Amino acid sequence: MKLGLDVMGGDFAPDATIKGAILTLKEIPASDRIVLIGDEEIIKSKLEEFKADLNDFDIVHAPDVIGMGEKPIKAFTQKPESSINIGFKLLKSKKIDAFSSAGNTGATLVGAMYSVKAIPGVIRPCTAGLFPKENGGLTLLLDIGTNPDSKPDVLYQFAILGSIFMKTIYNIKNPKVGLLNIGEEEEKGNLQCQATFQLMQDTTDFNFVGNVESRELFKDKVDIIVCDGFIGNIVLKQIEAMYRLMDKRNLLDDYFKKFNYENYGGTPILGVNMPVVIGHGISSDVAIKNMILQSREICVNKLAHKIKLAFSKHSQAS
Repeated sequence: MKLGLDVMGGDFAPDATIKGAILTLKEIPASDRIVLIGDEEIIKSKLEEFKADLNDFDIVHAPDVIGMGEKPIKAFTQKPESSINIGFKLLKSKKIDAFSSAGNTGATLVGAMYSVKAIPGVIRPCTAGLFPKENGGLTLLLDIGTNPDSKPDVLYQFAILGSIFMKTIYNIKNPKVGLLNIGEEEEKGNLQCQATFQLMQDTTDFNFVGNVESRELFKDKVDIIVCDGFIGNIVLKQIEAMYRLMDKRNLLDDYFKKFNYENYGGTPILGVNMPVVIGHGISSDVAIKNMILQSREICVNKLAHKIKLAFSKHSQAS
């Protein structure tokens, strides 16, 4: 298996990305290869600086970098030799099996849509975040920013995508899906939520348990929380802010330490044809390692294939 990494992506690249790749070697089979994509001279220099064996990695030269502040579509189309662009070319041609980047999120999303494309039947691919429940286990939140405006049929598909992810990656047999709303009653919420509830309430495509309020985010009522990307991004950043505030005040216990983004590495783009994982811009070496490992887990468990199969059956049934 070949795991592609955008070495130039992230606020602390290339040091954090190279160190993360070195850490990953200890946790993957010897038969796997990590493909480092970026400026070859810089990559070799950093590997030598960190006393790593160059033969442990494959290196693909990509002289350009898409900056964190650049406009995604313009940067992706005008920088064909960037590490993100080259990474997607390798993924599309199946020279790598998965691709991870902590660089420009928008450019990575554009690359996924332009290169490996959405799975047939998926209206809008989405991104998802994980956070811990009070009594153990994890909750998946989607979307977390890719789709700020989502129609009910798109939200319905998010529930399908999230259910397949939780079954495949976390072995939850029948994950419980909740719709984020301002009350539990079906008539609550804006028109979007009310219409989505009507679509979900009698479905057999996933295990819908009803509306879920934000005060129940960390309880065991649901395994998956569905919302549009606007709300999801606000929720996720509020959780991140809470963690940083508690860390600053030395209030972290074993439970709250699980909110550290480093534990999860990144967010998968659900609904595209091949494994793509986006890391946090401030990713440390540990976060980079977990981002690569997550891309491997998605690949090993054939998540994209399972989504394709589910949407193929869904389109045939309809």
